[in-house]
Order: sequence, then structure tokens, then C-alpha cells
Amino acid sequence: MKRIIDTERIPIKLWLDEVDDQTLYQAKNLANLPFAFKHICLMPDAHSGYGMPIGGVMAADNVIVPNAVGVDIGCGMLAVKTDVTFTPGIRKKLEDILNDIRRKVPVGFSHHKKAQDERLMPQKYDLKSLPVVKTEYASALRQLGTLGGGNHFIEIQKDRENTIWIMIHSGSRNLGKQVADHYNRLAKKLNKQWNSPVNPKVDLAYLPFKTDEAHQYYNEMNYCVDFALANRKLMLTRVQEVFRTFFPNIAFGEIINIAHNYAAWEKHFGKKVVVHRKGATSARKGELGIIPGSQGTSSYIVEGLGNPESFASCSHGAGRKMGRNEAIRSLSLEEEQRKLDRLGVLHAIRRKKDLDEAPSAYKNIVRVMADQEDLVKIKVELSPLAVVKG
Repeated sequence: MKRIIDTERIPIKLWLDEVDDQTLYQAKNLANLPFAFKHICLMPDAHSGYGMPIGGVMAADNVIVPNAVGVDIGCGMLAVKTDVTFTPGIRKKLEDILNDIRRKVPVGFSHHKKAQDERLMPQKYDLKSLPVVKTEYASALRQLGTLGGGNHFIEIQKDRENTIWIMIHSGSRNLGKQVADHYNRLAKKLNKQWNSPVNPKVDLAYLPFKTDEAHQYYNEMNYCVDFALANRKLMLTRVQEVFRTFFPNIAFGEIINIAHNYAAWEKHFGKKVVVHRKGATSARKGELGIIPGSQGTSSYIVEGLGNPESFASCSHGAGRKMGRNEAIRSLSLEEEQRKLDRLGVLHAIRRKKDLDEAPSAYKNIVRVMADQEDLVKIKVELSPLAVVKG
């Protein structure tokens, strides 16, 4: 931890030296919520979001806040190690591998033309009790196994021993957005009826667990978390199919998966609370996690240290230092392309509008990792080779 701000109802604990005004404003709004528990955490990748900062962690007393979970519910990372050693010969194959992946995995706003196998969807739920999911289910069957846009990616990487890894970052697609929007609107409506003490302008409407609406949102949110994992797994299956065409004898290791943008009942400081991780991931002691950089910097497989001060959490990535529009407006396309070309990365910066995902739009991942040495320890450092983005 770098410092503590103790001017609000509860303290704000920061794992970064510098924080912009909007992010700090949102953190202070969280710290003054009547149900916020113990303290608020800002991870080293923190930057402003809707209502709650991305890279923020809040524990709440018997309350859930849709906007403190976020729109892309269950968005997360998946990584798998292969037994293939990277060689100059393989570098020549990467463009063909990427092209085959793009043929198998829809990106951006594209969905599958046909519904995918229902058996790949989350199975432990009664759809009758999930009204938004039930309404969106048919569409979700075509979204399953699709990447989306923004900061989502499929990346081929290598570790320091030159072993190839596959990493995927994606979430719950439009299904998660529909659930998030529905319950945020509902929470706003109910908060107004209750004359809630929370200022509606801070966009942190809440649902107490004494209400049916809170339980319903929690169940639909968890469906979206499981759907997001199913989505990543199907994309991995398709990527593995591509790799097998190039490397017939390839073997894959165990899946490492970690989600951000969710809330969960957990016990901290002797109390059962609802921990909201928005752009932050769980880092329980011994838990494996993934912290990606950008398409031009290292990513990391990490092991959680279970630090109680962060509610056993860590950052979910490098974090933005520029908004998307600012990056597109201010960065040089040619310079960003040159940087990535010099690194030998088959990157996705082709047009001016792609600059929102340029490495220069992100914080320094080495600094981010140094700022959370008390939250995680690095197990594997991965370097980018080739990337697919929406």
C-alpha cells in the first residue's frame, strides 16, 4: 500500500502514487456510502469509470451496487500454456494462425450466424427465475464464443523459456450489459422511492439484500459471470483447433481463469460482506491470477498473497492513462506502429481509431506490478507475439 486518505467517512487505501481528480472523486463517493465497510481500495491500475472507479474494490454491508460491478459482468482473463517452443520458423506461421483464428472467432460487434451448443451454456440455473437472461438467452447463444471489442483480445505469447502461451480477455458480451443496465435502472427507481440518502448524481444506486430485487440481480449477475467463462472457454477451444492444424501433437496445460467486474459474499475483518471488484481481481493466498499489460508490453501469471488490506484483491491489468478519445486524438499512428514493429509483435494498430488500444494509452505495467508487490508475486512473465482484437 502506498498511502491512505482519511478525510471521508471511511478511509481510502491506495496502491498507487498518483491518482487523477475524477478517480479520486469517485473513490470519495464510495467512501461516503452509508453501507461501505471498513475502507475503499484503489488498485495501481485505477482510473475513472461509471460511478465507481475501474480498479476499485468496495466491501458493502448487506447491499449490492450494480454500477460497482460494471457493465461487462464477469469480464476476465484466461491463460493456457502449450508445450510448443517458439522458434523463428514459428514466427513465420503467426500471420496464418491469426487469420485462421479470425475465421473461427467473431470479433467486434459480430456474432455467430447460428446458435452455439446449449450444453456449453451455464447449466446450474433455472432460467424462469432469471428474467433478463431468459429474454436474452437466444441472442446469447450466438454471442457465445465471440470476442467483442474495446480492450478484449486473443494474444499469443511466450515466456522466458520461449514456451508459447495463449491468453484471452473477454466478458459476458451484450448479455452482461443488458443485466447491468436493467438492474441499475431498477436500483435508481427504488432508491428514489425510498428517499435514499445516496445522491443520485454519484450513480451508485443500491439494492439491499432484504429485497427480492437484490437476490434476483445477484443470481443474474452470477449467471453472467459463468457465461463469460463459458465464452472464453469456447474461444479457447476454437484457438486450440487452429493450433492443432499447425502443431498436430501439441499439448495444452490447465486453464488459468480469473474474473473482474463482479460482487461476491466473502468474510473479511470478521464480517460477511459483499465485495465488489470492478476492474480488480481476487488475489487470495495461493490463488493463481493473470495481470495483462498491453499488446506491446509484458503480461503476468501471478500468485495471490491474500493481503487483508486489499480484501485479498489486486489489479486486473495495466490500467488506462488516457481515455479512448484522447488516445485517438493525441497519439501518432506511425510512431505506435513503429514501436510495435520494432518489438516484432503482430499487432492490431492498423488505423487511427485503433490508437485507443495502443500501448502508450496504458500505464507502465512494470510500475503497476511494483506497486502491488504486497498483493501478488509474479510466477511467469509473458511477452506478446501476436494479437487479435475487435
